[in-house]
Amino acid sequence: MIEAFQALRGTSAVLYLMFGALLGLVVGILPALGGAAGLSLLFTFIYGMEPSAAMAMVIGMLATVSTGDTITSVLLGVPGSASSQATVLDGFPMAKQGQAARALSAGFLSSVIGGLFGALVLTLTLQSAKQVILWFGIPEILMMILFGVASVAALSGKSLPKGVAICAFGMVVASVGFAPASGEQRLDLGLFYLGDGLPLIACVIVVFVIPEIADLIQQNRSISDRPSLGNGTRQGVIDVLRNKWIVLRSATVGCLVGAMPGVGGAVVDWIVYGQTVRSAKDKSQFGKGDVRGVIGVESSNNAVMGGALVPTLLFGVPGSGSTALLLSALILIGIQPGPGMLTQDIDLTYLMIWSLALANILGAGACFLFSRHLAKLTLIPFS
Repeated sequence: MIEAFQALRGTSAVLYLMFGALLGLVVGILPALGGAAGLSLLFTFIYGMEPSAAMAMVIGMLATVSTGDTITSVLLGVPGSASSQATVLDGFPMAKQGQAARALSAGFLSSVIGGLFGALVLTLTLQSAKQVILWFGIPEILMMILFGVASVAALSGKSLPKGVAICAFGMVVASVGFAPASGEQRLDLGLFYLGDGLPLIACVIVVFVIPEIADLIQQNRSISDRPSLGNGTRQGVIDVLRNKWIVLRSATVGCLVGAMPGVGGAVVDWIVYGQTVRSAKDKSQFGKGDVRGVIGVESSNNAVMGGALVPTLLFGVPGSGSTALLLSALILIGIQPGPGMLTQDIDLTYLMIWSLALANILGAGACFLFSRHLAKLTLIPFS
């Protein structure tokens, strides 16, 4: 492992890591793109590259996408990807209350802690995770998905029937297009354009962006209803330290869910948010601007990657959509995922772990530098 760190530090791989981390932040800030879209942009670059440099750039990008998601989720109320939807529930209300800097700094710090925790778990479990992963078959994955859907319904508002109805409507919308198993056309109204389903970016804009912008324009005000931001950056750090057990518990759940093939980050944020609400003594502020909701979700989001890499590297079974493309990237540079990642390619495996840890630190550090300046966007009036 020390040799892998020295190889990363002593070659151009660290420069590619920095480039990948920066690209990941940009991709995360752009709503509805996510790691899969960002990774597809890198495919033209990694062909023919040295494996260590290619993997440093790829892992650097995947590690920081979730950190960049926090910015739009908090400032605009628009989730950067599916894994940051629950951040909006408390992050955006905090921005409206003039606490955007506090929400951002709490989110960034919990993100880097979750990412480092995921890298640590990946390191410790590489040798012993095989049997654990084999325990989770299709029935267990189905139950986890249903649990995540139930969490969305239960936490989407005070009325459970309305939550269930909205959740069912979302599943109907997601059913538009060709069925993955049979190829049968579903609800596409005979339009070839809908063969791949409704575009995620268009759905996000309709559901989140347009209503909020229309409301701000109508009221002729800024996102924040406070004239100043206060000393929110320091307070966000203090919030994370005070809620360290939420951070560690959420990061643990993120690793466990991430290691389940096919589940990924689309479910974990709602599972963790529900767990955070249930374990809190005072639940009155959740959904209205409780920083604990931001801390729990963000720490789990970044920990997911560490867990998702376990089945990806050991079995060649992707833990999420992003790691499915990561498999293609490994094959493209001549690396075969599987047990060989623990033998002849062990140096590359440890280099990927170091890249995961360092990219989280770089991404969170860059976001911290600009968090207060980004928070000032909430003071700009819409007119």
